[in-house]
Amino acid sequence: MKKVSVRSSAEHAGFRKFFQRTGINYLQKGNIRQQLYKVYVLAGLIPITLIGIFLLVNTYSMFTEYNRDLLESYNQRVSTTLFEITTQTYNISNKLSYDSQLWNLLSQTYITEGTERAAIDNFSVIDDYNYDYTAIDSVEIYSDNPSIHAYQQFSYAGAAIRSQDWYQKALSQQAAFWQGISKTDSYGTKYWNICLIQRIPQVKSKYHAVLVIRLSDNYLKTRLKENQYQVAVAIGHEKISFSSDPQMCGTALSTVMPVDYQDKYYKYTGSHTNGMQRNMLYGSTLLPYRSDSRIYICTMNQDVYSRIHEIIMVCVLILSIALLLPVIVIHFFTGYFSGRIVTLRAAMHKVSSGDYNIPPSLSGEDEISEAFSDLVITVSQIQKQNAQMYETRLAEKELLNRQQEMEYKVLASQINPHFLYNTLETIRMKAFTAGDREVAGAIKTLGKIMRYVLDNTGTKLATLEGGLDYIRNYLAIQKLRFGDRIDFEIQVQEGINTEQTYIIPLLMQPLIENAILHGLEEKEEGGLVRICIEKEMLQRNGEQKETLVICVRDNGCGMDEAELQELRVHMEQASKDKRSIGLYNVNQRIRLSYGAPFEMRIESEKGEGTAITLVLPFLTSEAPS
Repeated sequence: MKKVSVRSSAEHAGFRKFFQRTGINYLQKGNIRQQLYKVYVLAGLIPITLIGIFLLVNTYSMFTEYNRDLLESYNQRVSTTLFEITTQTYNISNKLSYDSQLWNLLSQTYITEGTERAAIDNFSVIDDYNYDYTAIDSVEIYSDNPSIHAYQQFSYAGAAIRSQDWYQKALSQQAAFWQGISKTDSYGTKYWNICLIQRIPQVKSKYHAVLVIRLSDNYLKTRLKENQYQVAVAIGHEKISFSSDPQMCGTALSTVMPVDYQDKYYKYTGSHTNGMQRNMLYGSTLLPYRSDSRIYICTMNQDVYSRIHEIIMVCVLILSIALLLPVIVIHFFTGYFSGRIVTLRAAMHKVSSGDYNIPPSLSGEDEISEAFSDLVITVSQIQKQNAQMYETRLAEKELLNRQQEMEYKVLASQINPHFLYNTLETIRMKAFTAGDREVAGAIKTLGKIMRYVLDNTGTKLATLEGGLDYIRNYLAIQKLRFGDRIDFEIQVQEGINTEQTYIIPLLMQPLIENAILHGLEEKEEGGLVRICIEKEMLQRNGEQKETLVICVRDNGCGMDEAELQELRVHMEQASKDKRSIGLYNVNQRIRLSYGAPFEMRIESEKGEGTAITLVLPFLTSEAPS
């Protein structure tokens, strides 16, 4: 055993010597540039390339798994939300289906429509659910009772309804089930809803009735909204009945991801290519509460692969630069190194010839530069250091000047409109402290006006209540100026929620200013500005639109027909007339923001006053953009 060990060690030592001798001989062949290239290939290019490929693959896998986990988490959130909504909807459906008052209403035979409508009006349970549960878009009840007509949530189940598969399925079973149902609105737009369908068991009645509860598409979009993800929901073998992308509704789920309808708890992880775009997918199955329906949920991330590819391309670019940069450095370094050797040989030839005038052309701190005298090297280094110190001082001086200039600009930009508002508040407090409450109140009102202007500068929409509050403050200032010469009234039609109605900010102020300065300027007493806000229906191209009509009327001097016509022309075209420039701006803002048929109209009669009417879209929203 010892002999074998000694022989094995000797063989290993021989192999090491062979490879060392062979490797050194291989590296020593060629000039300095070729030798450095060989060293770089063996010690740099091959290891860096292998490590780079490993890191790229690992990075791609890591980002893919991370985004897939996020997509799965979002899918679970969608599933949990849908289970909560469907369970709540099922409980509502169960309560309605077994409501004795509803049974009695559906089993009655009504002689007149008035009797039927009175009975339906007395049944307010459905309205309460519609009001309390925002997840419900509508509750519909279809009955084959011929004395029931289409009124509120009740409809007669005619031949078209009875032929629907969901209606026939509801009559054939007692349990509730879920299904996607399409619907076409009055404008011809087709949209889909996730619906809970259940037969209403009527005791001792020859008629049948089916309850359909539609989930609100907008509510689901709000609850399930996620900027980077999309979701598609289909029920059973049906088509997609809800999606964050409306264009996907009505298409088969199998066009997006494969579905195994035999697997009760089916899940899918993969990708789908749509044209040139590759989407990451995650699918799951939701079993609703007390229902044999299956809801298939597909969540998608459209941008993940493109983002990962961008990251990989950046990594590839960095790796390529890391590999290419040493080649460039080696190329220039070997050229520089060879030039120094040539210079050294020429200097040595001069010295051997008795010429000691050696130019100080070599630089560096290696064995080659040591062949030159220490004095030349020292002088050269001192000159370089002096030059570097001079350049550094110039750079520091320039940086200091720029810094001082920037500080001056920052100090100069501190005064802004908020300074004026705060100054007004200080003046108001001083007036209040001095006991002059009228001046303090006026300054406070002016401050409110400035605050409204500051808060709404650059915004597209503001609440009507905020605009009216601004007008009240503005008129309060004007009344302080004119006293009893003018008065004002603001009338808002009942039913208009001013806090949830939105208009363009600072739209009414130019009209009121025009009424006071031009309409009531010559009025010694009894001047009145009346602001009326109403909601009207506008008929256009066979469609009806809700409009917000704002009328500003004064009882001032008015205008004759020629003056009125001239003002109307200036409303359409920019002019230097101070009376019309504000109206021109208001008219242009309405046209640019809303377009036809929304407009501004003006009517006037000499000696009777002027009325300016704004016709705007009736916009209501809890969070306008």
